[in-house]
Amino acid sequence: MMELQERIKSLSASLFERLQTIRRHLHQYPELSFEEVNTSQFIQEQLKSAGISFTAGHVKTGIIASIQGKNPIKKTLLIRADMDALPIEEKNNVAYKSKNKGVMHACGHDVHSTVALGAAFILNELKNEFEGTVKIMFQPGEELLPGGAQLMIKAGVLEQPKVDKALALHVYPELEAGSVGFKQGMYMASTDELYITVQGKGGHAAMPERYTNPLIAASAILLEIQNTFMNKDALNGTLGETTPTVVAFGKIEGRGATNVIPDTVDMAGTFRTMNEAWRYEVHQKLNRLVEKTANDYSCRAELRIERGYPFLVNDAEFTQHCSAAAIEFLGSTKVQDLPLRMTAEDFAFISQAVPSCFFRLGTGNSKKGITAGVHTANFDIDESALQTGSGVMAWLAIQELNS
Repeated sequence: MMELQERIKSLSASLFERLQTIRRHLHQYPELSFEEVNTSQFIQEQLKSAGISFTAGHVKTGIIASIQGKNPIKKTLLIRADMDALPIEEKNNVAYKSKNKGVMHACGHDVHSTVALGAAFILNELKNEFEGTVKIMFQPGEELLPGGAQLMIKAGVLEQPKVDKALALHVYPELEAGSVGFKQGMYMASTDELYITVQGKGGHAAMPERYTNPLIAASAILLEIQNTFMNKDALNGTLGETTPTVVAFGKIEGRGATNVIPDTVDMAGTFRTMNEAWRYEVHQKLNRLVEKTANDYSCRAELRIERGYPFLVNDAEFTQHCSAAAIEFLGSTKVQDLPLRMTAEDFAFISQAVPSCFFRLGTGNSKKGITAGVHTANFDIDESALQTGSGVMAWLAIQELNS
């Protein structure tokens, strides 16, 4: 076992410069959700060069690669990577800065794809060392509803052969490069998009008797939501217990002027939680709250809920097995326990379908000043994480397939 571990470490070290080049290319040419045409083509070229079989064109840009070990029908493990970028103008002054204006790999999906390729290269070299089959999925559109993972499932990624378990990782700048983190059980929240339109009656601001100001009603709705969902006692509902809940609005648009009261106000927000029964109950509560509060201010309001990703749950037994294997590979000081998060991930669709482990890859380096968070214009990584990630992912895959 130690010999296999050393071979993986040696392979991941020898691949580092290649992985760095791949990651920097992907970072320079980011593409938005469901538009990853050139990204997909580049990844296909990397797979071809390594002699790894794959099929492409799933959900337009998705790729499914396959590596068969000994006795390939024994078990199938899925490794998932996402490919899309965000609509952010990069502010980093680096040689590999994004060349696509207004688009940036600010969530690290360039890293995810590179690590998955690195793991694929290693596993392809070691296919006589494990049983079963590894599927590697490069998916589009993680950042945009309805989520590429969901669409890839509908396109059959979990079938032929049937996937038994699934692995994925995500960059984590709060954790130093060289480390990884795990969380058993419930890990990330469901996410729904909320859109409220408040209808009043506009008019000249100097004549309040002639208008019904929807901005006042909209403000009252926001305050009612804040009071309701920031009060822990209000979260009991039918559950009989509190459950983590976030209802927050980041956009309000009135389209009036200093002396113009608009007819309508539009608001957009998010709802996140970790219980499906409570999720449904909150939908009903929000509908009632929005309608009643608008009526109280002589306005009408409509709430539209775009149902998003479900909560992400890590299979306890599988995740414990992966965490223990990571300790074997990296040492106990390099493997951390992670807290619950209210962020969301479309890998949740996969975690709801098959036993899964979604873990975090440390990408920060405080000494080098690499500390910016994801979804920011200054996000970057300590690239040594590419070696760590590809090695750990390959090791976890082999440990699971040979168990």
